[in-house]
Formats: sequence, C-alpha cells, structure tokens
Amino acid sequence: MARLREYYTENIVPQLKSEFEFSNVLEVPRLEKIVLNMGVGKAIADSKYIKQALDELTAIAGQKAVATIARKSVATFKLREGQKIGVMVTLRGERMYEFLDRLVNIALPRVRDFRGLSKKSFDGNGNYSFGIKEQIVFPEVAISNVENIHGLDVVVVTTTGNDVYAAALLKAFNFPFVA
Repeated sequence: MARLREYYTENIVPQLKSEFEFSNVLEVPRLEKIVLNMGVGKAIADSKYIKQALDELTAIAGQKAVATIARKSVATFKLREGQKIGVMVTLRGERMYEFLDRLVNIALPRVRDFRGLSKKSFDGNGNYSFGIKEQIVFPEVAISNVENIHGLDVVVVTTTGNDVYAAALLKAFNFPFVA
C-alpha cells in the first residue's frame, strides 16, 4: 500500500469526518484521479518533440502516456485535424498516491522561486488544477537528456462537489497553499 493512501485512511479520514461532522465515512472526500497533460506546440513542425514528451511524461508518471490529437484544423496555427499536439496520462489508485507523494515532497520544493499554490485554482466542483513550468523539477527526468523544456498541467480530481471540502483534503495531504 502506498504511504499516502495509508496516511489518508488512518489520519485524514477521521480528521475530516470530525471537522465537517460527516455522519458516514463514505461522505469524506477522497482523491479520484490525477491527470497530467503536456501541450507540445512545437510538434506541429517536428514530430520528434512528441516522442521526447511521451518518454518524459512516462518517466514522471510511472505509467505509459498517450499522445493527444487535434480535433479540428486551425489554419492560423498551421494545425491539421488528427495531428499529434500533446501527451497526457491519467493516474488512479496506488500510482496516483505515489505520484502525489513525489509531487508534494520532492518536485514542488525544487521549483524555482516557488511561493506556494494558489487557492483560487479550484473549479467550483472540488477539482484543483495548476501548472508546472519545467518538467526538470522531477528527479525521474535526467537533465542531461532534456533537449526542450516543456510545461506540465496537473489536475487533481476529488469525489466532492465542494471546493471547501476539497481544499481541506488537499491541505491534509500537505499541499503547499499560499496563506
């Protein structure tokens, strides 16, 4: 069992249950999935960028990433329908908790000029999104092999429809929110 999953069941569930006076353990919010997305705009000109991004995101997530394709053509961006323009991966279960552990304890403290995550990034339905400007903050990515710096979007999906409950859940997981 992942360290954070054990921490969730033993510490976070009782804490949130008493804090919000839930009558049932199943009412306590939990993590459903984490989606990682990398948009690779340079892939329009050269397809080797997609392969490189796929390899890096697979190493970061510990699970095979897939390429995303354009749904429609946009002439101003020189984009054609069906063209590969990004990579993504959805993490659930043990891999999700292991990734969250590495994200909070290793990657985010390595971000340059990091002051914390904004509490304004909740979507109104209990989901939290933020971006990381460089993929090299993850120790799985060897800096010597990186040719291009890519940004990374992280979406944390919870089972609650309330931002207050979701914020309390993520705060219990030691998310570094700005005060």
